[in-house]
Amino acid sequence: MNDNSKKSRRSFLKKAAVVTGATIAAPGMANAMSPKRRKKKKASDAVKPFNLKYAPHPGMFKHHAGDSMLDQIKFCHDMGFRAWFDNGIMKRPVAEQEAIANQLEKLGMDLGPFVLYADFSKRSFVLDDDSVRNMLTDIMQKGMETAKRVNAKWALVVPGRYDEKLHWDYQTTNVINNLKMCAGIVEQSGLVLVLEPLNALQNHPGLFLTGIPQSYMVCKSVNSPACKIVNDFYHQQITEGNLIPNMEQAWSEIAAFHIGDNPGRKEPLTGEINYRNVFKHVHKRGYDGVLCMEHGKSLGGIEGEKKLIEAYRFCDDFLPKTEE
Repeated sequence: MNDNSKKSRRSFLKKAAVVTGATIAAPGMANAMSPKRRKKKKASDAVKPFNLKYAPHPGMFKHHAGDSMLDQIKFCHDMGFRAWFDNGIMKRPVAEQEAIANQLEKLGMDLGPFVLYADFSKRSFVLDDDSVRNMLTDIMQKGMETAKRVNAKWALVVPGRYDEKLHWDYQTTNVINNLKMCAGIVEQSGLVLVLEPLNALQNHPGLFLTGIPQSYMVCKSVNSPACKIVNDFYHQQITEGNLIPNMEQAWSEIAAFHIGDNPGRKEPLTGEINYRNVFKHVHKRGYDGVLCMEHGKSLGGIEGEKKLIEAYRFCDDFLPKTEE
């Protein structure tokens, strides 16, 4: 980390303790905190942990923390985050994986789901094919090895494209059967596969899995504790909306969340999703897993990083407080 990054980080750490839960650069929200409540905040107050385990990803705070992954994780912890999110950790060198895992363990931070299988170009899970099953078996074995190395609880799976020449019900049956096989492989290790439905309107046309109700049906049919859902609020706002009712209906099968506002896929408060109420429902449900911050920033540089943290503080400040 260079000297300027270190100075910026120290300066922001001091300021963050004051602005924790304070105002946000968003229309109509600057005066949301009462003067009486503001007086209770002191410059000497430590930055409090967030009530939910929001998980930043590599590079999200590089202007404050520098290029070092370990420094970025430490900065996130200093800002109150208690989880980390790295989609590509499976592809990193083993030594780097181990260093990241050690840093997270040292700081008491959880690791969100990493990508195990997400080939958007292939018809894989929808087929009844031995070559597909052999490929998936190999991937599951590698996933378990990675999960053990990095202390991961969840691995993300996207079932791939649908087949235009095969009846939908046959495809659904094949997906369920292939997932039963995969779940059977990883279940004894404690690893949980989380299925991610993705929107077909803006980002990923042609994929088999698109909605929460569909994912719920698949998980119930697989009937394994090793097969659950990662609910991506950005994708589901585009696909079907109705975020809280769908979350509630599928709650027993949801193991993780992805965050991103719509339109734009930036931090909360930049789009149409009422993340204060969404987070409130997740918190009320007693959720103790990871909410991966799979989004960009509405502003660049250090100011964009500050605004992002303030957005999460604003949303999290309305939740009942918990102790670290």
